[in-house]
Amino acid sequence: MENTFEKIWSNCLMIIKDIVEWQHFKTWFEPIQPVALKENVLTIQVPSQFFYEYIEEHYINLLAKTLKRELGKDARLEYRIMVDSGNGKSKPLTMDVSGQSFKSYSNNEMDFPLVINNHVKNPFVIPGLKKMQIDSQLNPIYTFEAFVEGDCNRVARRAGKTVAEKPGSTSFNPLVVYGGVGLGKTHLVQAIGNEVKRLNPNKVVLYVSSEKFINQFQDHSRNNAINDFIHFYQLIDVLILDDVQFFNRAEKTQDAFFAIFNHLHQSGKQLILSSDKPPKDLEGLQERLLSRFRWGLSADLQVPDYETRIEILEKKMKNNGLDLPKDVVKYIAYNIQNNVRELEGALISLLAQSSLNKREIDLELAKKVLRNFIKTSSKEITIDTIQKMVCEFFDLPYDRLLHKTRKREIVQARQITMYLAKIFTKNSLKTIGEHFGGRDHTTVIHSCQTVKDLMDTDNLFRESVMELQQKVQLAAM
Repeated sequence: MENTFEKIWSNCLMIIKDIVEWQHFKTWFEPIQPVALKENVLTIQVPSQFFYEYIEEHYINLLAKTLKRELGKDARLEYRIMVDSGNGKSKPLTMDVSGQSFKSYSNNEMDFPLVINNHVKNPFVIPGLKKMQIDSQLNPIYTFEAFVEGDCNRVARRAGKTVAEKPGSTSFNPLVVYGGVGLGKTHLVQAIGNEVKRLNPNKVVLYVSSEKFINQFQDHSRNNAINDFIHFYQLIDVLILDDVQFFNRAEKTQDAFFAIFNHLHQSGKQLILSSDKPPKDLEGLQERLLSRFRWGLSADLQVPDYETRIEILEKKMKNNGLDLPKDVVKYIAYNIQNNVRELEGALISLLAQSSLNKREIDLELAKKVLRNFIKTSSKEITIDTIQKMVCEFFDLPYDRLLHKTRKREIVQARQITMYLAKIFTKNSLKTIGEHFGGRDHTTVIHSCQTVKDLMDTDNLFRESVMELQQKVQLAAM
């Protein structure tokens, strides 16, 4: 069957579509058009210079693998970039540019490239080289500097920094980082590895996903080389294993990892693990493994609060040389709340649409582009709104909550307002305190705790707060 450039590109897209997230596929691959195939060189047309640079930076390895799968190891990719001619009536111009040289891949593209001393029998051995050299498989963009610290991740980040400075020499061994999808687990564990390499270049660091670890174990098992597999991993100084929850379907792999874990831990080597749940909630893992996971520190990553989301967006903008209007940044941060990955995806889509449509980024464009990310927006609830509801409920003048007084009914109404404001608004504790006559964040913390305590001990008070809470929820719909 003849391999036309349309057919080749269509086959590549079928593979890519199963790998990248749907929104990223729609944004970065659907606008691309194949235009020519000469020998083993496929030429694709991209909408702008921005597209070309983004594809080269983020997807070049994926394109390399898929294209080599279709055209063979000598496959090459070239781009044709649309250029605005400056005249709306004339056809767009194009310019050709070669892609980066594709990296070379071994026959087993899913294994990591490494060189190991020939005292250990291993399929990765390259004879004649005595010093062990292992590609750490770390992504250099994942650093502590690029990881924004907030209340949602402070413990995990600081524990990671401590481990990076003294791997294997702290009580945080193993360090287990857990949390939901897109909250930065992979970024943080790789940042630890990169920091170890920076501070201790001679340390042997290896990052590996649990799925790759399982696949490698199964390959060695079929070849009766399990001991070689275990011996290899026992040579690592800092082992970073991502998504250990997937071990639940691999009993024999757990046995191998148990042996590796014991050896590394007893030898003073560092283990860093990530999972979607704390060790106590992981199902399908051997109790002896879970027991060892609890030897060190388990630190969670939570959904970032509003201020942290703002800081993450500003960090991304700074790294990419961007300057977005403040109202756009606030709009994104307020509406994208689930995880950091969605936050980054929203920003990327906004930049892509701005480039495609050749228009400045403003709030109108942000609202249009982010429809796919944002559920039907609920009405924004403010501190003022909650304060009016509380005053109406207790039949108090609106401004009385702002006055300095020790009257029990005023103090209690103010504390309930602070408590509800913390739940239903994106304001910081400092902002909430300032609203009530310049009080500081410690006052807000004390007020919230007082309300919680009274709800536990006073049924009438609890009913009042619950009724108010329902009123605020209805107002938000």
